[in-house]
Amino acid sequence: MSTALDDLLDLLDLEQIEQDIFRGRSRSALVPRVFGGQVAAQALVAAGRTVPEDRTAHSLHAYFLRMGDPGAPIVYTVDRIRDGRSFTTRRVVAVQHGQPIFHLSASFQTYEEGLEHQAAMPSAPAPETLPTAAEILPSHARHFVDPGTVERLLEARAAVDLRYVDAPPYASAGQPREPRSQVWFRANGKLADDPLLHVCLATYVSDMTLLDSVLLAHGRGGWAVGDVVGASLDHAMWFHRPFRADEWLLYDQESPSASGGRGLGQARIYTQDGRLAVSVIQEGVVRVPHG
Repeated sequence: MSTALDDLLDLLDLEQIEQDIFRGRSRSALVPRVFGGQVAAQALVAAGRTVPEDRTAHSLHAYFLRMGDPGAPIVYTVDRIRDGRSFTTRRVVAVQHGQPIFHLSASFQTYEEGLEHQAAMPSAPAPETLPTAAEILPSHARHFVDPGTVERLLEARAAVDLRYVDAPPYASAGQPREPRSQVWFRANGKLADDPLLHVCLATYVSDMTLLDSVLLAHGRGGWAVGDVVGASLDHAMWFHRPFRADEWLLYDQESPSASGGRGLGQARIYTQDGRLAVSVIQEGVVRVPHG
């Protein structure tokens, strides 16, 4: 296991300070706020800690309310909304400095047989044939506003091996493309078998690139290039089938709309053998700086 992955797993191992109340820490951020994927993953951990072990997460719906402070702990309070025969529902509020910064509702279900179908997996080159972040990022350093961005990006994503199928937004600024992006990802090391851990790792990664397709449609490079200011607003995920986050997953993303200073991204996550594992939708602030 990489040191970075070990550090991430430590962040997800929340401290329980009272019944249904947990405390989490933050890692250094690329921008002066807590990474949204971290808060979402930690909130899902808090919810999962209050759920019977025979129930796995099947959906989450979340809102990012305020910027998180990377230098302060985050307190997660869990409300046990419902415990039914098949489904369990939890609500989690993340608080910093006395104010809510994030709200999540999550639903868990006992396993049962049912109807079965899925959308076919789109074509994509094998992940092993694609360049790693360490190979591709330095060659695009000239595009970044801050020369230290390459190092910070590599550090922030070191826990995950994430590989773009096509050029990322920062490498194609000024060249509008089809609003679609694909990345392969997996944890940078072996994970324990706990299903909640794999779901939380996927939740963490899901906030990294989902709005890329919005940028691509307009030839924008993103915050690193300085031509867009953005932040996540809300996030929803549906976990359809079991998967492992330490095995390759294809994140197929597209944007159907951008308007009013917001952009929408929707995506599907497939296992390498073609099973549809997760569906994701996110809306974020996407503003063009003026002046």
